[in-house]
Amino acid sequence: MVESANMLPSSLVRLGRLILRRRVISMQSFQGAVEGKEGLEIGGPSGAFQDSGILPIYRLVKSLDNCVFSKNTTWEGERPEGRTFRYHSSKAYGFNFIREACSLHSILEHSYDFVLSSHNLEHVADPVRALKEWIRVMRPGGVIIIILPNCRNTFDHRRKPTTIAHMLEDYERGVGEADMTHLAEILELHDLSCDPAAGTFAQFHDRSLHNSENRCLHHHVFDENNSRALLEAVGLSVHTVELVKPHHIVLLGQS
Repeated sequence: MVESANMLPSSLVRLGRLILRRRVISMQSFQGAVEGKEGLEIGGPSGAFQDSGILPIYRLVKSLDNCVFSKNTTWEGERPEGRTFRYHSSKAYGFNFIREACSLHSILEHSYDFVLSSHNLEHVADPVRALKEWIRVMRPGGVIIIILPNCRNTFDHRRKPTTIAHMLEDYERGVGEADMTHLAEILELHDLSCDPAAGTFAQFHDRSLHNSENRCLHHHVFDENNSRALLEAVGLSVHTVELVKPHHIVLLGQS
């Protein structure tokens, strides 16, 4: 009889994931950044930060609030503003803000020790502005932990990583979430065979035209090089860049 993963000791499960490179190796660095501290997540909750995820840090934090662009999203369904953010079974609910990632209005400067974001920044039209806003709400010396999709191993593999110059130009132009600069490229190069949830090309095309409502498009495309350069461009010191299977780039930057 073959034992299932659920029947194995948790230590063996963790070891197996490390061997397969499906969990962050440099866990101690991330643990020290969040343990017993107060944080804000953008677009949570994320499976990546759960106990079974690639970076299980929810269980370590003192408290965690969340920011999401709408009270009803493709990924989470309906969750109104207020103390409705459930991210871990052992933790009290955090406050759920309905805010754009680039405009955390009413959240005071230096409110949090750290900011988390998993597979979120690629959906933001102006990642430079978003990062600057996340830095604003962090206390001095605070940490940003970001997980981005590695374009080589996703439906973006036909697209080239976005240049830092382009992202900085978007910031200078003040692009908003209705920006469709990349739509033609996306429609031409998006590999639908890697994205069954998108449906047929006609369904994907229709969904893409309504991106300001659903935020499903990847405006920008990342690898380990431009993701590090982006954090450095907004003034963060990058301490960790780690690739985790199947398609994650995990970064830790400090203000």
